[in-house]
Amino acid sequence: MKVRYLGHSAFQLIGSKNVLIDPFLSGNPMAAELNGKPDLILVTHAHGDHLGDAVDLSRRFNAPIVCMYDIAQHLRGVNVYGMNYGPARIEGLDVIMVPAWHSSSMNGQEIGNPVGFIVKMDGKTVYHAGDTFVFGDMALFRELYGPIDVALLPIGGYFTMGPREAAKAVELLRPKIVVPMHYNTFPPIRQDPEEFKRLVGDRARVEILKPGEDLDV
Repeated sequence: MKVRYLGHSAFQLIGSKNVLIDPFLSGNPMAAELNGKPDLILVTHAHGDHLGDAVDLSRRFNAPIVCMYDIAQHLRGVNVYGMNYGPARIEGLDVIMVPAWHSSSMNGQEIGNPVGFIVKMDGKTVYHAGDTFVFGDMALFRELYGPIDVALLPIGGYFTMGPREAAKAVELLRPKIVVPMHYNTFPPIRQDPEEFKRLVGDRARVEILKPGEDLDV
């Protein structure tokens, strides 16, 4: 399986399925091009830099969107799986929706709760944290759903964890590989990913990806 970084918090998981997560592409100064046609689009919350182009891409590629139930009620003209925290089997894929500590709004209206996703595909487990602060229950994800091969964690601060908090999340999650995200897109979230790597130390392998780069898992 490949993990492709598209910039900000947008990723593709490319294996037996092509899974697109938080597709903020148009309007994203760091956006990379998609690799292939997505089969499924996961959205962690309703903010524009995460919901992004999900509706347009869903229509273009006939790819269902998976999101919090409350957000699903506001998406029109697309196939949507509106779920809540917990595991589901969707389009032949194991998708687990887990909590995140953040907010979620659309057009000034609070909609749904923010989430992260754990995706199991081709014998690998990937955790996309969405926008979140660190919280102790992250340790439960490993306990409930087995070893995490790749954790995709925000490090930008201001709206999410910064490097120090994200390093603590690595301690709780104990992933094999961690990829920093949600940094350097805009001035308020300017960070040095090398500082995050230094703070993580030998607790996990830190892969700093540029938009458009792939990680073989």
